[in-house]
Amino acid sequence: MTVFSQRARHIAFIVAGLITFIALAGVTYQSVATALERRKFPHPGRLIAVGDHQLHLHCVGKGAPTVVLEGPAAGMSMGWWWVQDDVAKTTRVCSYDRAGLGWSEAGDGGYRAARVPDELHTLLERAGERGPFVIVGHELGASFARMYASRFRDQTAALVLLDDPSGSTASAQRPVPRLVRAWPWLARIGVLRATRALSRHASGFPGESGGAIRAFLNRPDHLARSALEIRRLGETARSAAAESLDPALPVIEVSVSGEEPPALLDSADRARAVTRAIEQAVKRARR
Repeated sequence: MTVFSQRARHIAFIVAGLITFIALAGVTYQSVATALERRKFPHPGRLIAVGDHQLHLHCVGKGAPTVVLEGPAAGMSMGWWWVQDDVAKTTRVCSYDRAGLGWSEAGDGGYRAARVPDELHTLLERAGERGPFVIVGHELGASFARMYASRFRDQTAALVLLDDPSGSTASAQRPVPRLVRAWPWLARIGVLRATRALSRHASGFPGESGGAIRAFLNRPDHLARSALEIRRLGETARSAAAESLDPALPVIEVSVSGEEPPALLDSADRARAVTRAIEQAVKRARR
């Protein structure tokens, strides 16, 4: 063995050792930070069983019809903070976390988009929330809102669709960002937390709402389900577009973002346009 090859091997061992050390340090950093965040940001709503897992539902306000908020891919209930706070001044409003996102459990069945509207129906029923509802869906959530309205027409008073990919060929065929598949792994070794690559998207949210969203945008479990949702967004949008809606059902469509995921309503100004659309839908339902 030459002196050169011995040096090369020695350097390779050093580099491998450094990489291993950095990865282990990142895992430790991530684990400690996650444990602290679990205590700092408890779920604000209720955990309700919908089969083999529990979903988190957070409802505030009084009045009818109740507004139900269905978030975008990688989104969570706290992402509706601006909207839910305003809508609660005029009627009851509920946000929730889909299976595997936010404070909701993933369950044993894996991710199937077609199951989401059925789980939402079960969740609302077991929570004792009374319909018919104004269903509001943002981005991927708009596809799920369409599915819900098609399957549970008697429980749907109106639809509000934000950046609906089901009605746009371009949106349904939008390419998936390359790093999406790597999100859970980058989170596990602390890279996303250290670089704020995703959590910076929550900078517009105030106080505990922003803290909770940033925490989950650094969580491997949340991001594993988020990556699946994003990768299958186009497929879900096409499935939703194929489901028929009652022509008599009031539908309001709004464009608010058009960003790469995660699409969040991270400012009061953008949320205000959504609130106005919801209030319009509530008035129609009350008539």
